[in-house]
Amino acid sequence: MDLNVVEWLGTRVSMSLSGATAVVQFFNPPHGYMDEAMEAELALVLDRLEHWPQGRVVILTGRDPGVFIRHYDVAILHKRAQFFQAKGKKFSRDRPVPNGGIHDCLERIDKSPLIFIAAINGVAMGGGFELALGCDIRVVQEGDYQLGLPELNLGLLPGAGGTQALAELLGTSRSLFYLLTAKVFNPQEVLALGIASACVKDVLHSAHGLAQGIEAAPARACANIKRLVRNAGRWSKADGLAAERTLFCDCMVDPEALPLIEAVALGHRTIADALIPRADQAPA
Repeated sequence: MDLNVVEWLGTRVSMSLSGATAVVQFFNPPHGYMDEAMEAELALVLDRLEHWPQGRVVILTGRDPGVFIRHYDVAILHKRAQFFQAKGKKFSRDRPVPNGGIHDCLERIDKSPLIFIAAINGVAMGGGFELALGCDIRVVQEGDYQLGLPELNLGLLPGAGGTQALAELLGTSRSLFYLLTAKVFNPQEVLALGIASACVKDVLHSAHGLAQGIEAAPARACANIKRLVRNAGRWSKADGLAAERTLFCDCMVDPEALPLIEAVALGHRTIADALIPRADQAPA
């Protein structure tokens, strides 16, 4: 897939633009760990994306073959644990720990009107998998590599939204089973569980196909759909339905929507006709 010239390049993250789609690539050879530099550079990329008026879709992927983001650098976690214990630190839910870099990035992804696609091209565990879970859509590449949240093997738990995201996707019982057994998945298992939408030979090509379909639809409708679905488990049922009714009407007054409504009303196309032909297929 041809991309425009790299718009931004750091020591851990790069960003390229292709039409209304941005491709954000992560790298940290030889292991592909997430660290403070990667967190900070992702935040800088999100700053740029927030001031990209024509932007519609963001694809997150790994630059190097076989690695999305392996996991957070455990050596950094070891130093933090030593520091906390040496200082006699005590932690309580009455005094919540403030957001760190990755937490802020995930909140911004959650609230952004842009659609984020995780094109998982290789191993993604711990914080890497949590970043993928924080995206709106996940596509995995075929292969023999590991995915999951095995933090229990460190005596820890997922700390960047993993417990909450997995529970939303899989429900209480399955999430507890997988987290309490430190389950590591392969790509086909992630697909079968519904965590990913597709398992494909060329994940970046597939992600671009999805992005083109999203770009063809009105931006307002896409952003409103994301807002409603993201908040479905956070609002009361009544609040969610009220928001849906309101945003439905908001889409009806969108100038981009009117010709699409008119074409179906006049019989020129049907509601099932895709706005552009799609080579990739959504999950059955």
